[in-house]
Parts: sequence; structure tokens; C-alpha cells
Amino acid sequence: MSRQAAPTALADRVAVVAGATRGAGRGIAAALGEAGATVVCTGRSSSVADLRSDYDRPETIEETANLVTQLGGKGVAVPTDHLDVEQVRALADRVKADYGHIDVLVNDIWGAEILKGPPPSWNRPMWELDLDDGLRTLRLGVDTHLITSHCLLPLLVAQPGGLLVEVTDGTAEFNAEHYRLSVFYDLAKVSVNRLAFSQGQELAPFGCTAVSVTPGWLRSEMMLDNYGVSETDWQKAMDPERSDGGVVAPGAFADSESPRFVGRGVAAMAADPDRARWNQRSASSVQLAREYGFTDLDGRVPDGWT
Repeated sequence: MSRQAAPTALADRVAVVAGATRGAGRGIAAALGEAGATVVCTGRSSSVADLRSDYDRPETIEETANLVTQLGGKGVAVPTDHLDVEQVRALADRVKADYGHIDVLVNDIWGAEILKGPPPSWNRPMWELDLDDGLRTLRLGVDTHLITSHCLLPLLVAQPGGLLVEVTDGTAEFNAEHYRLSVFYDLAKVSVNRLAFSQGQELAPFGCTAVSVTPGWLRSEMMLDNYGVSETDWQKAMDPERSDGGVVAPGAFADSESPRFVGRGVAAMAADPDRARWNQRSASSVQLAREYGFTDLDGRVPDGWT
């Protein structure tokens, strides 16, 4: 049986999940909804706004907002390009007008999954890679976080207890010892961990907390599509004799996790009265599960890092 934060644990909280369209962002928004929060879901993929994502994908922030509401929270979709400063300022103005403050800010903006390239392009010298692609990776993975924090943190520090979550790939400890795919990807993911540390330094005097969080092997919509499976039958991706001709996933895929798993970690921290103990730290979804006792949707506690 799966476990998560109580359905009303965050009933009085307002969260903004930047990059809530799919993957970890959608999973975090959904888990905050499970705990009763009001969740403002932002991103470029929208059914009502004329914004262009770097991905040609069907998921939208409106779908995420509806999921939040279905799970017991209140989902609000606000189309936003987080590289456009004026759009992010408009988001902040709207949130301030509607709610006065925010309790949780999640920076899960990414959008460079295609730019990082397929596995054959990894671990190549930076001078062999496309420079424009590399610099856009940093814009999408770092600049977006800085812009969003600059515009929205004044709403977080309006009262003590606020939580800033920076979502990345790899804990600070892991990334300090492992080269991650390319110079550009590596720098983006290490930078986000450091952002949580540096922002935590500035937030602490206001009684607020910043932490970086990483999922393990995430069964995002794009990952499931890569293996030709869905969330309901993902295990068949590891069948060496699968009859559908799809790509066979390595055995380690058995320790993959749904996006809701890392989301439940964020919800657990948000509901923790002693959340300040996480300030400036870096944590994985499985670390948080062991700390707070929640599980993934199927009742497991997957560990994609060991």
C-alpha cells in the first residue's frame, strides 16, 4: 500500500511549481495536491497560450492543474516562459494579487532533454559539441531558475516557514565526484545544487529554507516513450524477449520511480515543522522516503542511485 503526506497536511499552503508540465514537475505538483495544497502550475506547454516548448509533446500545464484538483488540492495553470523576465514578473504579480504570498516554490524548469543528445553523443569533448546547444542548455537549466527565484522569492519571504526546492539530477555529493554526460550538462546540474546552497544562505535570516532535490531513475513521459511502455506496464521494458520490438531496458530499470515519488518527498518536507534542518542540503527521493516513511505509487521504495 502506498503512503504519503496526509490529505490535509498542506490544505492552507500555496505552492508554485515552475516547470509543472511533465516529469518531476508534474509529479511534485500532484503530490502537493494529494496533501491538499493550492498549486500554481507553470510552463510553456499550454492548451490556451501560444508559447513554444523545446519539446513537441502533448502534455500541458492545464492537465497538471486538473490532476492536482482531482487529487484533493486546487490546481491553477498559468502559462509562463521562465526565460522571459516580464512573463515571470507578471506571474509574481498575479500570485501576489491572488494569494498575497507563497509557502512553497519549486524550481523544476529544464527543457534541455533533447539538447543533451542521445547516449552516443555523451562523454565527448566540449569542443566537439554544438556551442549554441550547450549555451542554451545552461540558459534553460540555470538562467530560468535564477529568473524565477529573483521574481518570486519576495513572496516566499513575506512570512517565515517558506520552502524553496531546486530540482536537479544528482545530489551535491554524487555530482561532486561524477562527470555528468558533458561539460554543459554537468555544469547545469551542479549549478542547481549550488543554487540551493547559496539561496539557503540568503533565506535563513527570513526563517525560510532552500534545498536541492533529485529523483532517481525517473519514469517520465519521455522515458516511458523511449522504451515504448506506459506507467501501467513499464516492467515489460526489461523483458529481453519482448514481442513488440521495443527497446529493452537494462535490469537497473527495475529500481526506476514514478514522478510522484520525488513529489511526495517535497510534500513531506513542506509539511515538516522542522523543515529548516534541510536548509542548504541536497537530498534524493529515496533519502526523503527513508526519512519520512512514504512510498511510491506501487508501495515500493525504489533506489535508483545504488
